[in-house]
Amino acid sequence: MSRVALPVVAEVVRSGFVEGHHHGSVVALDTGGSVDWSVGDVASAVLPRSCNKPLQALGMVRLGLDLEPELLALACASHAGEDFHVAGVRRILAHGGLDESALQTPPDHPLDDAARDAVVRAGGEKQPVLMNCSGKHAAMLLTCVVNGWDTATYREPDHPLQQAIAGSFSALTGEPVEVVAVDGCGAPLFSASLTGLARGFRALAVADDGPERRVADAIRDHPAYVSGSTRDERALLTAIPGAIGKAGAEACYAVALPDGRAFALKADDGYPRVRPVLMAAALRRSGVDTEPGVDTEAVNATGRVELLGGGVPVGEIRATF
Repeated sequence: MSRVALPVVAEVVRSGFVEGHHHGSVVALDTGGSVDWSVGDVASAVLPRSCNKPLQALGMVRLGLDLEPELLALACASHAGEDFHVAGVRRILAHGGLDESALQTPPDHPLDDAARDAVVRAGGEKQPVLMNCSGKHAAMLLTCVVNGWDTATYREPDHPLQQAIAGSFSALTGEPVEVVAVDGCGAPLFSASLTGLARGFRALAVADDGPERRVADAIRDHPAYVSGSTRDERALLTAIPGAIGKAGAEACYAVALPDGRAFALKADDGYPRVRPVLMAAALRRSGVDTEPGVDTEAVNATGRVELLGGGVPVGEIRATF
């Protein structure tokens, strides 16, 4: 299926009038890991962007990365740049005897509006440590230190770190890496199909022990470190017992449950506002939102995006599958 043929997965509705559409793809795996249902193209390679981070973190743990659970969660993060995130990145670096000068993330402001405003009010500038991928990069640097590898070239695709992560990533998704691109942070970005991405998250979520369980428990126990205090990802993971998940740029999202069910999606236009709408709808379609122990209203709230007119709600983005 070509990209232009991808189905409509959400409508933009204003004052009862459908003024636009989002096209995309969604896949849901059942408890056994088979495709339960899907919409669009879930077999072709996509660039999952930061959804890859928990799978990359697993590769690093297999290489000897040993962090406190909250810092391992930060290694999986697109963090908001809140004070505890920045302090955590510095702690990861300190474990390897490194400082912020070793980071090769592009200088940036925090993603979180309040954190960004606080930096600007204080006269602060963009810094590599504030960039949302700095936890992943700090973990990559520490993994290099643990293995005696060069830290100056850790972002290069042929670096032993990246080669090992790619191998682990491919094994988790059950697919060869078709495309190696450059992510927004400058690190290698590995392709996968949405089905492969869901399969990788499922492997973490069902693990009883080992590195997979360590990564999954870090995400479960410290969801604010994986995203931020006010982000929809944190709210969703808090609402569903045992869930793990990660959002990525270009409207990618992956979530897996401890019973083996897993979900992955991408909106083709990459518009981030539709990402949580689609995940909430996918979870509802599989009945997750009303299961025992799940906070139904919290799950639904993560997928509620209102459109404003004159400062008041006049419409919504609604899923169509």
